[in-house]
Amino acid sequence: MSNSFELYALSEEHQAIRAAVRDVCDAKVAPHAGDVDELAEFPKASYDALKASDFHAPHIPEQYGGAGADALATVIVIEEVARACASTSLIPAVNKLGSLPLLLSASDEVKDRYLPPVAAGDAMFSYCLSEPEAGSDAVSMKTRAVADGSDFVLNGVKRWITNAGVSDYYTVFAVTDPDARSKGISAFVVEKSDDGVSFGAPEKKLGIKGSPTREVYFDNVRIPASRMIGAPGTGFATAMATLDHTRVTIAAQALGIAQGALDYALGYVKERKQFGKALAEFQGLQFMLADMGMKIEAARQLTYAAAARSERNDSDLTYFGAAAKCFASDVAMAVTTDAVQLLGGYGYTHDYPVERMMRDAKITQIYEGTNQVQRIVMARQLLKGLS
Repeated sequence: MSNSFELYALSEEHQAIRAAVRDVCDAKVAPHAGDVDELAEFPKASYDALKASDFHAPHIPEQYGGAGADALATVIVIEEVARACASTSLIPAVNKLGSLPLLLSASDEVKDRYLPPVAAGDAMFSYCLSEPEAGSDAVSMKTRAVADGSDFVLNGVKRWITNAGVSDYYTVFAVTDPDARSKGISAFVVEKSDDGVSFGAPEKKLGIKGSPTREVYFDNVRIPASRMIGAPGTGFATAMATLDHTRVTIAAQALGIAQGALDYALGYVKERKQFGKALAEFQGLQFMLADMGMKIEAARQLTYAAAARSERNDSDLTYFGAAAKCFASDVAMAVTTDAVQLLGGYGYTHDYPVERMMRDAKITQIYEGTNQVQRIVMARQLLKGLS
């Protein structure tokens, strides 16, 4: 038997990245996770720890001052951060979500201006697609961008914007040609400091409380036409291409949450005694643990396979991105629920982290496309032959 068979194995570099991120998170992220949730505050200390280690936006290419991590390395970073704190994992995840439209479609001028500050940790990026009346049906957005000389003037509102108010830059999708439906939507970079940009109150949420979610308002926001991302009318295509890639990062987040819950439950059942023996010795609970571990590993393999397709930009990425996000988030919800069950009454209290993980897991089934939408995406890809 050969030990050099490297198929389905992480490279030494990827294994080293996991070890490095885990060390940072165990020391400087996990200790704050409970307070971040309890106080519903942005995890500034955790952000600083990720920034110091270059894990806050690892996907940004080296030419813009970034770490140049590939899609799988970025997934591993997000997975490990989410294992410690789901709210903090939205720092690297949403930095990628907000800036990937630039990497896919923007001019060199736009990339040169906006990517280096994010790579340096001096700014964060958010992604503004959803609206009050346009969630899953993003084509029905009402935000308008009207040409005025060499500028565009934006008016409208975006809802469910992750890290809104904290991020300095926003990729905003707006209608530039109302008669062209999806081909009448364009993308722009808007800065927090632009006149006319304001934010709603933070949403009061079930989970990921340390990652602020707000509405973003655009009231006659004038920006130069040079801040358009790609050609006029290509914004919706850019938005969908972005989500094909970033759904894999949500799968990674879900995977990390699930792993964190299993890890904690394993430690608990080995220590907790009932009827004169450790809970881990009861076969019924062993079956639960086995199912939890099996589901997590299946989700991990699907997520990593999707990440590889993201890095190569394979033709079947749309299917794999949707499948990974859908499956991993369903696994996260099931595993965290079982973790609470394994801890019994203790699992239901704030004194133990699994109830937080259960609350955090739920959103992974909803954002970046609900799992019902993911199943539609997968079915359409299957029906047309995945190409």
